[in-house]
Amino acid sequence: MSIRPEDIPAPPEPEIGDQTAPPVEKVRRLIVGKPRDIAQKGIFEHISLIPFLAWVGLGADGLSSLSYGPQEAFATLGSHTYLAIALAAVMAGTVMLISLAYSRIIEEFPHGGGGYLVASKLLGPSAGVVSGAALVVDYILTVTVSIAAAGDALYSFLPAAWHDWKLTSEIFFIAGLTAVNIRGVRESVLALTPIFVLFLVTHLVLVAVALTTHAFEFPQVVSEVKGGFHTGLSALGWGGMLLLFAHAYSLGGGTYTGIEAVSNGVPLMREPRVKTANRTMIYMAGSLAFFAAGLLLCYLLLDVVPVEGKTMNASVLEKISEGWAWGGAFVVVALFSEAVLLIVAAQAGFLAGPQVLANMAIDSWVPHRFSAISERLTTMNGVLILSLASLGALLYTHGDVSHLVVMYSINVFLTFSLSMLGMLLLWWKRKKRVHRKRRLILFSLTLFLCLTILAITVYEKFGHGGWITLAVTGGFVALCFIIRRHYNQVYSKLGKLEETLRDIPLQHDTEPPPFDPKKPTAAVLVGSYSGLGIHTVLGIFRAFPKHFHNLVFMSIGVVDSGEMKGEEAIELIQERAKKTVEQYIAFAKGLGVPAVGRTSLGTDVVAEAEKICLDVAEECPRTTFFAGQLIFQRENWFHRFLHNETAFSIQKRLQWDGKTMVIMPVRVR
Repeated sequence: MSIRPEDIPAPPEPEIGDQTAPPVEKVRRLIVGKPRDIAQKGIFEHISLIPFLAWVGLGADGLSSLSYGPQEAFATLGSHTYLAIALAAVMAGTVMLISLAYSRIIEEFPHGGGGYLVASKLLGPSAGVVSGAALVVDYILTVTVSIAAAGDALYSFLPAAWHDWKLTSEIFFIAGLTAVNIRGVRESVLALTPIFVLFLVTHLVLVAVALTTHAFEFPQVVSEVKGGFHTGLSALGWGGMLLLFAHAYSLGGGTYTGIEAVSNGVPLMREPRVKTANRTMIYMAGSLAFFAAGLLLCYLLLDVVPVEGKTMNASVLEKISEGWAWGGAFVVVALFSEAVLLIVAAQAGFLAGPQVLANMAIDSWVPHRFSAISERLTTMNGVLILSLASLGALLYTHGDVSHLVVMYSINVFLTFSLSMLGMLLLWWKRKKRVHRKRRLILFSLTLFLCLTILAITVYEKFGHGGWITLAVTGGFVALCFIIRRHYNQVYSKLGKLEETLRDIPLQHDTEPPPFDPKKPTAAVLVGSYSGLGIHTVLGIFRAFPKHFHNLVFMSIGVVDSGEMKGEEAIELIQERAKKTVEQYIAFAKGLGVPAVGRTSLGTDVVAEAEKICLDVAEECPRTTFFAGQLIFQRENWFHRFLHNETAFSIQKRLQWDGKTMVIMPVRVR
């Protein structure tokens, strides 16, 4: 008596882990959180940021620069502090000007108007990759310098015997921020909101008290400023005074470094995104301009001078709270909030940095895996690589803030300059557009200011660590070109394969027999209708002639950071997956083979593929699963990193489930 395949009993399922999740998985869920349903109605509204939360998450980078930006500018003036009033006005004006320019960029690029996209679209791919690489390095250093500065500030309150733990604590801070960002953007911002509010309140009290209590001294201050100006003019001359002012203005350029984070973070914001982003920009620009100018005036009114081991903000706080009953406590709380805000500022790097990497991955400048989003709908790969790189920079410099600030200060204005140049050229070409003259003036003036700060910063800082930033950024750009060249070569090979397979004779006039789920079935995982999928199908019948009677085409609609733009985009992904299987069903019909299609939607291709394969196996018991995989003649770690090995991962899962999967190789020389 012959034994039919369906009569063979299935092996018993393993009991270990069936009833409860493994301990490691429980810990991971505790840290990362439960998976989110991408198809859930309102999911994008739930994970997106309203203007206030966007201000917290992205504006903290700019406000944290108040710890060192205005101080650096004022200290550079030396004895010529009479220039502080003009410097305060110019710094506030610069903040508003750059913010206004980036608001116009957001309107031009409503799905994300960061420096990478602006330079790529308006100046070309080469300029774009330079801007993108500069931004990625900048955000890595944003995290590192913010954490290192926070460690310095926090340990200034602690006993000297504890200082050996400073670097360890900074590593812990980065690890903690990594964990909250893997959980999700909204969760990470909500957790940091109280710190942000505490900083705003304490520093608003600082500026308000300092200005109001010394208001009666304004006439005297104005008189002293006039006298100092005439004295300085006779000593330095117009040229010398202008150079000193430009020097102080440029070295205070760290004040403006967080402005672009809003335009990079547009994809994280709630609809309507342009309106939300512009409102966030108003919040950021207004608060940053007010506090930067206010602190400079406080330094002048209170006659604050640099003191070794103490920030100028600390000196102002001590002077205004002198005689208060709770003055000492207020100083500690204000400085603590300032220190912890630096940790919040590192959050801006974790929010915007992975977005830049994801955009570059979509354009094949960096490995495609950086565009993938996790089950928590975060760009987890980008968060992890940013975290590791920040840890590397922290360990390399041993948390030395002065060293890090030098490395950090250049790339911001390189990106600013490229963005302003691109927008200037765009509006130059728009001959008959409303507001053309205003836009030309706006971007011309902003470009001039950014180039001035960039040139002076490079000149002043090159020998003090600036060359490291330029070398790392240049190396990153070179690596991006190598990666892009590799992807282009692979696409070219696959394109030739597709052209060859187009000439296969098909029988469209003959109706195939009906689909019979009881007969041997080949289930094929396909991404898009391409040469890779067609080659896989033909390889099945070449390797197993006259065995399979049916075909099932399975396509996963993958939601990555390039696609996650709202619920409408999700529907388009679903439609694209359905169209893909319909094209393969038509191809199978031309081969005379009955076929059906199955689709699914998700962020984790391997998990979704396992689910859909098990559903097909239940429907068609005699199913063998197939997938195509690029195979390189001389494969190394480089290929494995650039190209996903999804087929092998799915094969392992299905083998554990007791199912058979065959990987059909597509050779690339």
